[in-house]
Amino acid sequence: MRIAVASDHAGFTMKEDIKNYLFELGHDVEDCGAYSGEKSADYPDWGIKAAETVASGKADRGILVCGTGVGMSITANKVKGVYAALCADEFTARLSREHNAANVLALGGRTTGADLARGIVKAWLGSEPEGGRHLARRQKIADYESRAEKIVQEE
Repeated sequence: MRIAVASDHAGFTMKEDIKNYLFELGHDVEDCGAYSGEKSADYPDWGIKAAETVASGKADRGILVCGTGVGMSITANKVKGVYAALCADEFTARLSREHNAANVLALGGRTTGADLARGIVKAWLGSEPEGGRHLARRQKIADYESRAEKIVQEE
C-alpha cells in the first residue's frame, strides 16, 4: 500500500517514527513534509499536500501528525474526497475505517505516545470499510457533498 505522510514541526518526530514503522510493515511511503522539526512549519501547508496526494489516487491512504492532530484533521477534511479521522486509540482507529471509511488518519504528536501511535496505525491499516448500514450512512454524506457542490457552482 502507498501511504502519504505529513506533519508540522510538532508532529515531525512522530511522523518519522511512523514512516519507519510503515517501511517495516512493507508499505511504500510518500513523505509530503515537513522535513524538519527544528523550525516552525504550518500544518495546513503539509496537510493539504498529503491530503491531495490521497484524493488524487497517488496514495491509497494518508497519515498526518501535528501537535494534537486537530489542525491536520480539519485541514485534510477540506480536500474533496478525503475523510480524515483523528484517533487517540486503537478502537476508534479501527471503527474509523470499518464504519466511516476514513482514508486519512490524524494523530497528535504531543498527545499520543510512540507505542500507542504504532498500535493505532496498525489497527487502522488492518481494517476495511463495512457495508450495510455503514455504507448507507456514508452515502448520505456523499449525497450531501454533491448537493453542496452544486449549490456552490450555481452561485
